This record gives sequence, structure tokens and C-alpha cells, in this order.
Amino acid sequence: MQKHHLLFNVKNKQRYSAPLLRHGPVRYRHQRPLKKANGVVMNKLSSAEKVPHALMYIDGKWIDSAEQDEIRSPATEQLVATVAQGSIPLADQAVAAAKKAFDSGVWRTMHPHQRAQILLKAADRLEARSEELAALASAENGMPIRIAGPGVIGVSVDFLRYYARLSSEYEYEVEGPRFGPHESEGIIRREPVGVCAAIVPWNVPLVLGMWKIAPALAVGNSVVVKPDRQAPLTLIEFARELEAAGLPAGVLNIVTGEGAVIGAHLAEHPDVAKIAFTGSTVTGRDVMRRASSTLKRVTLELGGKAPSIVLADANINLAVEGVIYGALAFSGQICESGTRLLLPRILHDEFVDRLVHRISELRIGDPASAETDLGPVFSARQKERILAYIETGKAQGATLRYGGTPLKGGDFEQGHWVQPTIFTNVTSDMTIAREEIFGPVLCVIKYDDIDEAIQIANDSEYGLSAGIWSEDYELALAVARRIQAGTVWINDWHALPPGYPFGGYKQSGVGREAGDSALAQYTEEKFIAVAPPKAPSSSPFVR
Repeated sequence: MQKHHLLFNVKNKQRYSAPLLRHGPVRYRHQRPLKKANGVVMNKLSSAEKVPHALMYIDGKWIDSAEQDEIRSPATEQLVATVAQGSIPLADQAVAAAKKAFDSGVWRTMHPHQRAQILLKAADRLEARSEELAALASAENGMPIRIAGPGVIGVSVDFLRYYARLSSEYEYEVEGPRFGPHESEGIIRREPVGVCAAIVPWNVPLVLGMWKIAPALAVGNSVVVKPDRQAPLTLIEFARELEAAGLPAGVLNIVTGEGAVIGAHLAEHPDVAKIAFTGSTVTGRDVMRRASSTLKRVTLELGGKAPSIVLADANINLAVEGVIYGALAFSGQICESGTRLLLPRILHDEFVDRLVHRISELRIGDPASAETDLGPVFSARQKERILAYIETGKAQGATLRYGGTPLKGGDFEQGHWVQPTIFTNVTSDMTIAREEIFGPVLCVIKYDDIDEAIQIANDSEYGLSAGIWSEDYELALAVARRIQAGTVWINDWHALPPGYPFGGYKQSGVGREAGDSALAQYTEEKFIAVAPPKAPSSSPFVR
């Protein structure tokens, strides 16, 4: 499995190739029917169109409902599956099951080594189904399968194994320094917080769900997951593999349905101790407001408008490849995509010419094909949103250098297709430079010196990620230290190894996911003070 997508390491001068990019003429590939997962989670067929039907998972049982949601391929609009539609009573049932499991101690008091073994077994089961699950991920949200394999299934397995290991290595109790006149003993103890709710978006649901579920389970919590109603299938499959691996009933629950209803209810639920949300900044603010009613813990991973800064000494060929990968992987529908390209004026024209040439070579088409670089955008709503931003960019004076229109006709007659788009002559006050478009739109901004580049990079309400392209290691590192972002890549993009934290500055979020420190988000810290039993009391009221 490919562990990262490093393009050029300035210290080692080693070259790698990003999986998005390959040379060759443009191909608009034929849209054949997408593969369907064969997982038994889709227990019965819809009576209408004989497609798989997915169920919710509550208290160790697979639950159906009278109402259903349809999962349609973003590439063809064909029906992929139907899904049981959740409700507030079912959400309450899931929270009650999670609380009951937590209070019983069936998972919370299990030895960490035993918890780790169950999580590792689930990881093995996911890995054994990696090809099938990659096809399922591609079918439900349109991600090209050559990215979905390593970038979704592989990464998810890595994260689950990482937190399984931490489960058994974590220091749940440590002895602190003795204190006071009687040399009292101090113990610092970490305990699970209780019921944790995870609200997960449609773009990479298994990975973003894993970032929440794995650390929560690792330290003994119970979890209720609310996936996006249009992309719940891979998370439902994950629940099945955890069940098969021996996870006790009620410890993990999956409730589908409308986010504005189910997600909002979970954010306010008095029995939910912690909520972890990934999505838009606007919705994140609402989640925080609702969670404040019970002062529950909150982790928010929100929007981004990442600057991709090319320094004057950069290797142009490698930087072009990396910029494209950073901006266009999964058609720019990733929160940390590099959507603002900052170019030194002296490199601007040559760099943009090469950028346009390389983007014209990308293969656009069937996400189920291993040859495809770019697939569709997620939905008709998403497509219209992206096209509206493109029109705004043109109206505000940006130069449309490439793309900017929907793909139509032939292989693109069905589905939601938008050309990769490049704007030049963009200024920082333009809407397309300030708001998260969440699509294949790259805004090019000129700068004259490094101080100006840093000022432009930081001139944003967001601070999720950034990237720097340079062959001068010390210079690149100096620039990285001045960027206001939770993640800064140097000669790389989208590298998110499990041992490192991920989250944002400013309006990009609260708290961190991934890394060892994520476990602190899912535990309460307790100080236990133990005075010697025969020590004289230090109370001023004892005479």
C-alpha cells in the first residue's frame, strides 16, 4: 500500500510520483456501470429496482425503517443502493444503547490488550476487502478508484491499526511527584468520557469516520456515528467488520438520516459527552452552539482555503505536478486542498503555461476505471455551487485561463461533471480567493517577495493547511513556521500519517484529530491524591 504521496524531498533529493498524475492525452472515458460491493451488510434487495439495501446498526442489531434514502452514482446517476432512513427516536435508541454499553463496562473495563486485538482483527478484515470497499467508496461518492484504494481504505486500515496499538500502550495512570508535608502520593488518571457522537461528511467518510471512531474506541468509549445520508455505505461496512471482530453490542452504533435533524439532535443530546464533527464552518458553528447547552466536548474539523506557495527556487516541473495533486485530487473536494496558488511574479507565466498543459492531459471519466485521474463532483447541488463560484470569479475580474464549464454530452450526459478550472489575475479580496469552493477550481495569485507571499497566505479566515514548494530546505522551513495553518507540507500534499495531529487555526476548527494527542480528546483527566493513612491531618480545623 502506498503510504504517502511525496513528490520531492528537498533533503534527500528523491523523486516520487503522485497517484493523481500520469502523462498522456486527455481521455473522456466511457461510463460503464460501476462495481457494487458484495458485502452482506446489504441484507436485502429493494423491491423496486433490485439494488442492495443497507441497514442501520444499533445495539448490535441491523435495523431497517419504513423510509429509505437512495444512493446514486455521481458519475451516472444510476441507483447504487438504498439505505434505511434514521429518525430522532432511532438516534435516541442508539445513544441509549451506547450509554448502556458504557455504563456496563463491557468495553470500558476490558483490558486494553483485548480491545487492541478486536480493533486489529477488524483492520485485517477491512484490508482483506480493500478492493471491494474501494469500489464501494468510488460508487457512493465518485472518487476515482485509484485514489480510493490507497487513499481511503489503505489509510483507514493504517489509522485503525495505529490506534489499536495505542490502546495497549497508552498510559491510563501515571504517578506524579509526591507533594505536601507528608509526601502524599499523586496519581494522574485518564478515563473514557462516555458516549461520543461522530458526524461525518460525504467526501471521505471512512477516513474521517475512522479519525473519530478509532481513538474513541481505543480508550474505551462508546460511539454513535451519523454518516452523510448520501454516502453511508463504507461506514456501515466498517460496523459490520467490527461486529465480526467481536466488538460488544452497543459500543458502536450507526444512525443514518438527515444531518440537520439527526446531527443537530446528537449535538444537543444530554447523554452525549463528546461530539466530533467534520464539515462546513457554518454548520460547525451551529454544532458548537448546540453542544454548549450541555457543555459537551467538541472537536470541529471545518473548512479551508489552503495556500500553495511556490518559492522562486522551486523545481518547476515537480512543483507543477504537486500543485495539481494538491488542488485537484478528488476534484478538489477535500478540505485541505491547495486551492490558492501563490506564484512569484518572475515565474508566473511559465508556471501557468506548464500547469495548463499538464491539466489538459488529465484523464477525466469513469471513477471505477484505474486509468481515471478525475471523476465527477458529488452531486447536482455541488456542481451548481461550483459553477456559481466560477461565474462570480469572472464577474469580479479574474481571468478564466482554463476550464470553467460543465462537461456535457456523450460520456458526460449523465452525472455531475465540471472541468478542472484555473483562474489567473486573482486578488485576495475576490470571493473565489476567500470562500471555500470545494471543487476543481484553482486561483492563481502573484506575489513579489516572500513577506508578501506569507501575508497573502495568512490573509484568510481559514487556517487548515498550506504547502510550500522549494529546493531550499531551510528557507522552506522558515516560511512554514510563519504560516497560520494546522498542517504545512513542504514539497508534498495530502500526506496525513496517523502519528501526526490534523486540525485548523482560526475558522478551520477546534481541537485536533489523529496523532497520539487525539486520545486526550476522548478521555477525562483525573487527579487522585493519596495521603499516608497515619499522617497527621493538615486541616486547619483539626485541633
